[in-house]
Order: sequence, then structure tokens, then C-alpha cells
Amino acid sequence: MRNKIFTLAIVILLTTPLLSQIKLPAVIGDNMVLQQKSDAAVWGWGEPGSEIKVTGSWNNDTVKTKISNHSFWSVKLKTPSAGGPYTVNIKSGNELTLKNVMIGEVWICSGQSNMEWSASQNLLNAEEEIRNASYPNIRLLHVKKLASETPQDNCFAEWEECSPASMRTFSSVGYFFSRTLHQNLNIPVGIIEVAWGGTPAEVWVKSDLIEADPLLKSSAAKLITYDWWPNKPGVTYNSMIKPLIPYSIAGAIWYQGEGNTINFESYRKLMNTLIGNWRSDFGKEFPFYFVQIAPYAYGKDTKAAMIREMQTKTMYDIPKTGMVIVSDLVDDIKNIHPANKQDVGKRLANWALSETYGIKGIAYKSPMYESMKTEKSKIRISFQNVPNGLVMKGDELLHFEIAGSDKVFVPASAKIDGNTVIVSAKGIKAPEAVRFSFSNDAMGNIFSKEGLPVAPFRTDSWEY
Repeated sequence: MRNKIFTLAIVILLTTPLLSQIKLPAVIGDNMVLQQKSDAAVWGWGEPGSEIKVTGSWNNDTVKTKISNHSFWSVKLKTPSAGGPYTVNIKSGNELTLKNVMIGEVWICSGQSNMEWSASQNLLNAEEEIRNASYPNIRLLHVKKLASETPQDNCFAEWEECSPASMRTFSSVGYFFSRTLHQNLNIPVGIIEVAWGGTPAEVWVKSDLIEADPLLKSSAAKLITYDWWPNKPGVTYNSMIKPLIPYSIAGAIWYQGEGNTINFESYRKLMNTLIGNWRSDFGKEFPFYFVQIAPYAYGKDTKAAMIREMQTKTMYDIPKTGMVIVSDLVDDIKNIHPANKQDVGKRLANWALSETYGIKGIAYKSPMYESMKTEKSKIRISFQNVPNGLVMKGDELLHFEIAGSDKVFVPASAKIDGNTVIVSAKGIKAPEAVRFSFSNDAMGNIFSKEGLPVAPFRTDSWEY
């Protein structure tokens, strides 16, 4: 009994000073960017029942609250228009002053390896880009990879100014996205990387949302287990997304899909669930812009083509989403990690600049299939987002196919006619359907006059 009392006394002595100290999550710290013109959340842990005071130097208003009986506290700071640097003072049992804090736009970048890969891995003109990456008003938060079967309150990360050293190991797509925003808006930008190569989308969604849906649950069971990346529903959401909530953000960008070619049938519903999950938990219908997966030589099936189709449907399903096409940014279809991340980040940023920030005059939407019309032995395809017409790069249009009632597709001839394309093939006298770049590795050569590639499509809904 005496030993138990002694042990308890030691535990109390060791833990009581810690409880009186203010503790902050990794996302709250020096060099952070707080979302402008918002009620920005600041939170942490401390001694239960004590008062805590939080003051932002931009207005010197102090917000007070009581620390809960489970040691948690949270306040909202009203932030002004973009600017800085500022300080945030937090006072209770001890006092912390967060320095070099900026007010600006905060975005999350997430997905798998094409979002995760940095200049140190595979990037066009890597050394030049690294050398020129001095942007002190771009702030990077790289959440370290960690999976957990239970929700976590904190993660491993630290805000840094963008420098050649910090950019070198940060998401290249995230960097070029934030750089384009920063250069066009002329305000601070915070970019938070939460990405893990090879991960299926299921791991980024709350597990109970997967379990509650029969299609998503059965589809998740098809995922293959590997030693080097997680595949259980919710495990990276728990440890890499949950610890960021309720940090105020402007939006999210996403580059993922390769990890779900094995169960593409559910991908549309899965992405609807993921986006709804994140928006609900962050308490905001924020914009969500994503990349359609690039051409890659997976094999002779059309699983990647089906993922691209599901991604297109997701964009049409959900308000405040947008999709960039990158079929022209691949230099080797046998490399699943295209080196040109500059244009990927820029195209994502152009969606944000146009749709989120209201900047006019930017070409950001790729031509998308709109409708077809049969004209005797030919089919005329009409498109959205072609205000000035279509152009071809090369001697002939590639990767168009056409089929009759037998549903057998054959290579087709195609020609541009203003804002439309006319498709035909010898031997097909009564065509019923057209497909364009509807394979795993097709790289089409038809563009809007603004230089954006036509999105892959099919006019049929036949069995794949």
C-alpha cells in the first residue's frame, strides 16, 4: 500500500507542473499563417479550471476563456486583411508569445505521391527552382507521415518560412500552387502538406463513414495490403487531418487516384464522402480543386480511364470543386511521377485565382465534352470551355475511337470544325458512340486555343 501511495505521489509531482503549462498543437506556432478576415481558431491544453488569455498584436484585443476539466481550451481570434508580421500572446500558468505570424490565405495540399514528391525526388529544373525558392511570406507546414487507428489531437510538424532548404523537401505541387497565389495576390500564403505516396483515398476519410456505407465498405475490402503504406480507412485522417481541425483554411488541393484503380467503381462516391467529411469537420464549404490523374502505362485495361471519368463526375457533382487536366504534362508514360510539377501547381492556382479570388481573364478550364450529334456516318462532338475554338498539335488528331451498335470501338479519324470535332471511321456507317483518350496512357493532342488540353471522355455508358 505504501509503495502505491509513493508511486501516486511521484506521478502527481511530475504531472502537476506540466498541467500548469500552456501546450499548443503543432499547427499553432511561430511563423504560422492565420486565415485573413476570419474567426481563426487558436487552441491547446493547460491546467483545468484556470483562465487563459489570447491576444493578437494586429488589434491587441484579448480573448479570454476557461480551460475545461479535461485540460482543453479554444478561442477564436478575429483576423484583419492580409498582413504581418504579428505576434500572438497566450497567457495562463505560463506565457507564450508566437512570433513572425502572418495573416493571409491558408490551403491544404493532400493526396498521394504526385502531391508528396518534392524537388529532392523528381522535378523539372530542380536545382534552379530550389535556388530561387526564397519567399519569406510563403509559409510551409509539412505534416509528417503517421497513421493511427484512433483519432489524434496532435501531429508532427513545424511552420517554416519558404527557403531553398525548406522547399527542397516540401510538396512541389503545393509549393508552385502557393507561389502562384502569392505572386498574383501579393499577400502571405500558408500551405499545409498532408500527403502520403501510394495511399488510397479511403485512408483520408473517417472510418465510420466508410463502414456505414455498403458500397464503400465492400470496395475498401478490395484494397491490397502493402508494408510501406497504410490502407485501412481513416488511419491518415486520424493522425494527419484530425490534428489540424479546427484551423481556419481557405481551401484544399488534391492529387490522388492512382491508389484506387483497383476499386474505381466506388471512387465517385468516395470522393463525395471525403470532401463532405472535410468540409463538415472544418466547418466550411471551402473550395476543393484536384488533379485528374496523368497518363501512365498501367496495362491494357481501362481502370485509370475509369478513375478519370469518376473524377470528372465528381467535379460536376459537388459545388466549389474544379479539376485540372495534365495529359500534356507527361514526358514518359512509364514514369508514374511526371517531372513537370510547375504547370500542375499553376493550373490548380489558376482555378483558385479565378473561382475563389475572382480574378478575371485567366484561362483555367479545360475543354470538356458536352454533347454529340449523329450526322449520317459521322458524329459531331461539342465541348464546353472553348470560347475561341480548338487547335491540334501535330499532323492528325490522336486517340479518338468510334463504335456502332456492336459496341466495338475502332480507331477513328477526327477533324476540328470550329468549336466542335467531327469523328468517323471506314466501315462504321451508323455510329453510336465516341471515346477520346479513354485508356490508361493516352496523351491527346487537341487543346483550346488558350493552351489547355481537352479532357478525356466517352459518349457512351456501356459496360467498361
